[in-house]
Amino acid sequence: MSLQEQFGKDVLLTGWGHSRFGKLVDETLESLIVQVATEAITNAGIEPGQIDEIYLGQFNSGMMPLAFPSSLALQVSDQLANVPATRVENACASGSAAFQQGTKSLLAGTAKTVLVIGAEKMTHAGADVVGAGLLGADYDMAGKASTTGFTGLFAEVAKHYEKRYGSVSDVLGSIAAKNHRNGVDNPYAQLRKDLGEEFCRTVSDKNPMVADPLRRTDCSPVSDGAAAVVLSTAATGGATAPVRLAGFGHANDFFPAARRDPVAFNATRVSWQRALAMAGVGIDELDFAEVHDCFTIAELLMYEAMGLTDPGQGARAIEEGWVYKDGKLPVNVSGGLKAKGHPVGATGVSQHVIAAMQLTGTAGDMQLAGPRRAAVQNMGGVGIANYVSVLEAV
Repeated sequence: MSLQEQFGKDVLLTGWGHSRFGKLVDETLESLIVQVATEAITNAGIEPGQIDEIYLGQFNSGMMPLAFPSSLALQVSDQLANVPATRVENACASGSAAFQQGTKSLLAGTAKTVLVIGAEKMTHAGADVVGAGLLGADYDMAGKASTTGFTGLFAEVAKHYEKRYGSVSDVLGSIAAKNHRNGVDNPYAQLRKDLGEEFCRTVSDKNPMVADPLRRTDCSPVSDGAAAVVLSTAATGGATAPVRLAGFGHANDFFPAARRDPVAFNATRVSWQRALAMAGVGIDELDFAEVHDCFTIAELLMYEAMGLTDPGQGARAIEEGWVYKDGKLPVNVSGGLKAKGHPVGATGVSQHVIAAMQLTGTAGDMQLAGPRRAAVQNMGGVGIANYVSVLEAV
């Protein structure tokens, strides 16, 4: 049973916008929000006054002084005066959290057209500020000093995985190389250089170990950027065909690390199961997926959480070519967070926009051959807040 069958109405992505990701010194949070919101509204073929509600995904966590950005989207047009606008925060899943809140407004009947934005400015802040801000998303390390930050937390996940299943150093290097190669074709990506497997697998002066066993190429960069999408209950006559939300899932895990299996990512698995069940499809019915590879070990674990492989067998997906652009389930054709960049509040919305572009044949050099169905997975913390969407071409 699809979302449309369950709720008796469609949720359609009818327009979208996307900024470049990277160190955007000439952009502010406001300018990024206005840029992508304007693009999304124009692309949807509507007037700003037709927006019933706005949701803005932003993490912030002390990385910038302005902690109340919900009304910045109103700068797009005077027609947006008095439109309800809410900031949504759920760590690095803030963008998808905003997307699902917008979806629920449509399903509840309190809105017919919703503007969802994800945005973050990070690169202006010092490494210590960014590190402390991101560690605010961890129960055990929030407010504590750390030389490795969130990289250290995922390095611990990788160590636990290797202790249980064996070394994955080369596999992680292959995942990094895949996503860097894919990022070359993404005009929005922060890192657009094909580094090759040998470089990504090898510790060197240009690719140092950040937190054993994670090298610099295993880590997503600090980024600025934004993305936006218009959600509607009916087609709006926009620049492209709309994309249908077929199903969605959300699951949160326990916050203290002591209450979680470090490599099972149980709530992540549940979020996948819920989204696929609502859409009425199996993993083998997806044509591609955009997943949350904040670190390469996260993408490896995602192969297992989504059900592509059994636990401990994630390496098969990369070693047998399943997740490459020409494989049976391409993963992170955009370059993922690894190469595209990870402005944390923007990431979830960006993933939906990239997927919508693929499904409407407007992804340019990233374009796959005729995809009809996709999944988007976005995660906050170490497998804590988990969101999955299943999207379909109309």
